Amino acid sequence: MDRRSWVGLTVAAIALTGCVAQPGPPGYAAGPRPVSSTEPAAKIALLLPLTGSNAELGRSMLRAAQVALDAPDSPTLDVRDTAGTPAGAAAAVRAALAAGAAMVIGPLTTGETQAVAPLTRAANVPVLAFTSDVAQAQPGVWTLGITPAQQVRRLVGAVQEEGRGRIAAVLPQNPFGDALAAGLQDATGGLAAPRVVRYGATAALSRSLAEVAEVATRQAAVDPAIIPDPATPAMPPAVLPFDTLLLGATGASLAQALPLTKYDITAAAPSAAGVRVLGPGLWAREASRLGALTGAWYAAPDPAARSAFTKAYTAKFGSGPRELSSLAFDAASIARLVAQQGFAPDSLMRPEGFTGADGLMVLGANGQVRRGLAVFEIDRVGSRIVRPAPTSASAPGT
Repeated sequence: MDRRSWVGLTVAAIALTGCVAQPGPPGYAAGPRPVSSTEPAAKIALLLPLTGSNAELGRSMLRAAQVALDAPDSPTLDVRDTAGTPAGAAAAVRAALAAGAAMVIGPLTTGETQAVAPLTRAANVPVLAFTSDVAQAQPGVWTLGITPAQQVRRLVGAVQEEGRGRIAAVLPQNPFGDALAAGLQDATGGLAAPRVVRYGATAALSRSLAEVAEVATRQAAVDPAIIPDPATPAMPPAVLPFDTLLLGATGASLAQALPLTKYDITAAAPSAAGVRVLGPGLWAREASRLGALTGAWYAAPDPAARSAFTKAYTAKFGSGPRELSSLAFDAASIARLVAQQGFAPDSLMRPEGFTGADGLMVLGANGQVRRGLAVFEIDRVGSRIVRPAPTSASAPGT
């Protein structure tokens, strides 16, 4: 499986064995709903964009959910079109709740989730949303998307295992950079406060790299007669003021910045200076073109974990799933199994979590999700796993 296939994906939730009860989160109904043997099968509402610009993705996600529910004991699947808009999502969930939905999986986006959450919370119906926006997480609404914070947590745990603790970051001045910065702040509790420099353009990225490496300061310290000049090549990396650098650049920004800056990121590679460069999981898409960053790490699901889902989907529909389709597959798998517990929050928040198409996932009372991700190292031809994905909820980095 190409590592590209996991990017943006979110979830992991198939293998459920004996549930362990926990108190339900505040504002969300606790305890299983009694189910009579004569009662019709509980309904799972699936909210997807089946019309509009994301209709093709929506149809692939619908097929993924159908794969998960292809069993005689599965609850009824009530499919509702959101048209990819908040208003459409609100109308869809109202109709689903009126029809007796006991659980909601989806919708896809932040705006749709914002529209759905007040309605489902008022009805005490749990939601497994597909967004990776942790701001939408709340009691009874779990955000299944793989987030920057989850990636940073895994990476910080991995570098701590190497004995590192002086972390710097160069991050974009946008919501993605904000999420990385917040994740870094949370993950480095107990370590020295990371130094974070933000940038707004490719040229600013070059300057930010020189700034975080304290290029001018170190030049002046060696020879006070030298006028500090950020364009002058950096001092030897052994005297860098950090042993780990989180770099939030992706795509064209990263490709253009590497040759522009006189502070060569490759000089900070482990083989040269003992500095570990870290990046976002989006690097999985471009790993084959990042040979200049050999030795850098990023965190992502192990693609091997998706093989069973991909084979089942392909066997049923004749072609492979689209990116993000594993979200619907795993969410539907969870819903099918917790239906046996009356959709109680206890069964969703089992301490040991769930394992599915993208590895380990643990649902918390606040709606946020802890995740077991693998650590990949970039080499000259792509990347390889150097730290396996945790399979236990108690493992460091989850």
